[in-house]
Amino acid sequence: MGMRPRAKTGCRPGGILLASALILIGLCGLIMILLVVVSSRLNVTNGEIVSSDQKRTYLLYVPESYDAATPTPLVVSLHGLVEWPAHQMQISHWNKLADRYGFVVVYPSGTGFPRHWQTNAQAGSPDTPMTDVVFISDLIDALEQQYNIDGTRIYANGLSNGGGMSYLLACKLADRVTAIGGVSGAYTYPLDECKPSRPVPMIAFHGTSDPIVPYSGGQSSPFHWALPAIPDWMQKWAHRNGCDDRPAELPSRGQVRGIRYTDCDQDADVVFYTIQGGGHTWPGGEAMPEIIVGHTTQDIDATEVMWEFFTQYSMDRD
Repeated sequence: MGMRPRAKTGCRPGGILLASALILIGLCGLIMILLVVVSSRLNVTNGEIVSSDQKRTYLLYVPESYDAATPTPLVVSLHGLVEWPAHQMQISHWNKLADRYGFVVVYPSGTGFPRHWQTNAQAGSPDTPMTDVVFISDLIDALEQQYNIDGTRIYANGLSNGGGMSYLLACKLADRVTAIGGVSGAYTYPLDECKPSRPVPMIAFHGTSDPIVPYSGGQSSPFHWALPAIPDWMQKWAHRNGCDDRPAELPSRGQVRGIRYTDCDQDADVVFYTIQGGGHTWPGGEAMPEIIVGHTTQDIDATEVMWEFFTQYSMDRD
């Protein structure tokens, strides 16, 4: 009898490719699961409301010194693109100031993937009410029902896309937001379409080496947004507020130079700090990966300076 040929023990090329593909798919799936788990753990929130038929979440901090018998200021701090409320809390240190000065601070959460704030007119005409603006208004309503919030002292601020959202709130909710602040702000909503019901005071910080929102304007490298030159934009906001075109120089602080536009309508001053060599970061706050966002200066504490600016303003209800 003839002998049967021995079976080949090597894998066929097609089998190797199939096995490799399955392994790759499995690894990708595992990475996605890990990202979801990590994101869910990082994106910690402790409150939710329904706004525009959507469940919206936020992270609220109420200091132990809160007294229900005393009207209390509210700070709304908005995260940047691809960020989350707990990270905004971590990098800005607003909770420390809330403990020291006795105000409530809330960190709302954007929507979508990646998580963001809707700050331009792409969803409709510039006059179309935007769901994120409605959300912030509804959130203020909810907090006023739960706490003794001083409606004359509500301040909004944010990083990057969150800074742009703060500016949009000044455009759309000037009757509720007393003053605003922006750090590395992405101001994408058309300035000529912004028609606030009153001049809104503003303070802003921006680094000259910001790799994401260029100080000199132009395209944002990763997102292809058309962005204004920040010094020019600040000058135009000051002009809108009826300020003197010649700003006063503020004392320098190491890498930081500042100017203040004064003699504005309703005393709605505009303050602008330039950080030489500064990146897409929160000055004086928690440092982020320098290889991605650039240098975080400690020559100025944006949160401290911002709060000092905010306290100069309360809404006139007369």
